[in-house]
Amino acid sequence: MSLQPTIRYNKADYIETDTGNKVSRRATIAGPQNIILGGKTIISSLAIIRGDLRRTGPGHAVVIQIGRYCLIGEGCNIRPPYKTYKGNFNYYPMKIGDFVHIGANTVVEAATIGNCVEIGKNCIIGKFTIIKDCARVADNTVIPPNTVIPALASFSGAPGQFVDDLPESTQELMEAQAKGYYTRFQAIEQ
Repeated sequence: MSLQPTIRYNKADYIETDTGNKVSRRATIAGPQNIILGGKTIISSLAIIRGDLRRTGPGHAVVIQIGRYCLIGEGCNIRPPYKTYKGNFNYYPMKIGDFVHIGANTVVEAATIGNCVEIGKNCIIGKFTIIKDCARVADNTVIPPNTVIPALASFSGAPGQFVDDLPESTQELMEAQAKGYYTRFQAIEQ
């Protein structure tokens, strides 16, 4: 039994997929054929996910892969990292693990975000950042491009710097928090 309150949303404002993903009708999902959602992921209103920004060339490519029990907060901007290499401009794929919570109004251009990661609100995650499993990024943090955040580390500040180690129980805590949030996120009929 959870002591935290139920989070209510209007059922007409969200689309629920067969795998339990709940996507706000006010979110912008560009290039959905290039985005994979793992299941039971919540994409809040005004979030922007840019699956249309992909490598040039024929065929479909997975641009953004998001795991299970993730939360993309209100106003987040998730877009793949890019760079010019040997004169060619290209976007590169982004992988977000399971049990990841990304706070409101955060911009993410990371290469990889591991499992059980918490990113606060109003953060900027620079291009090609790698965030390992069970890490935490505090609110209002700016992570410079190409930063590697180790497992069980907490980062804060602008530019983001290591501030503390996280307990080894972080994985279990984040999994329980993510599953609890999804369970409490319930529709109301109108």
